[in-house]
Amino acid sequence: MPRLEGKRAVITGAASGIGQACARLFAAEGARVTLCDINTDAGECTAEEIRRKGFDATFKQTDVGDESSMRGAIDHVIKNHGGLDILYNNAGGATAADGQVIDMDIDEFWRTIRVDLFGTFLGCRMAIPHLVNAGGGSIINTTSIRALIGTAGADAYTSAKGGVIALTRALALQWAPSRIRVNAISPGVILTPRVKRMLREDDPTRVKTPLGPSLPEDVAPLALYLASDESHQVTGSVFPMDGGASEV
Repeated sequence: MPRLEGKRAVITGAASGIGQACARLFAAEGARVTLCDINTDAGECTAEEIRRKGFDATFKQTDVGDESSMRGAIDHVIKNHGGLDILYNNAGGATAADGQVIDMDIDEFWRTIRVDLFGTFLGCRMAIPHLVNAGGGSIINTTSIRALIGTAGADAYTSAKGGVIALTRALALQWAPSRIRVNAISPGVILTPRVKRMLREDDPTRVKTPLGPSLPEDVAPLALYLASDESHQVTGSVFPMDGGASEV
């Protein structure tokens, strides 16, 4: 039997990269997947690709940092699928404008916090009442290797992703009585299209990765485990997916 048979899942940032790889895998494993992304063209294209393979996928244009937009995405799922079992807060990322705390533009700091941390907060805020109604479920949040080890030059992103870890652990404790599991995945260098454009060959996080950079498809099986009932006793955990970089 498919590992997510009958599950209703929302994945943010699903138009490309890790979210796209997870949407494909979740759908192939039986989930009814709603792909959420600010990029309408790429999101619609991915959903259509999944449907052509005979799986269940819809797309909802979503700005995760906007309260009404995130509420609309969750309402879309409830209206079309009658409930929610899995929330994967994957949307996020840094830009080349990120930098050191003493000289980065303040607007860049708030932009990063809005998408990476506040977006995760909003997803949890909107989804948890429906997960309670479903009798439990799984929330997966995306943090980063930068929140686990000391790295330089992306202090806005580091701040946001550190907040995601703290939020993950707090919610795991609070909602365990409702059988809601809350875990986080901490990617290292994942060769998404965005990272390929930004990453220098001599970037320290790339050079210090013992197994080398990973692909989005390497993250998807871990997310599948956390989404599935196989992880029914796992909550409040942060899972590195960094090719060993956090151990160096």
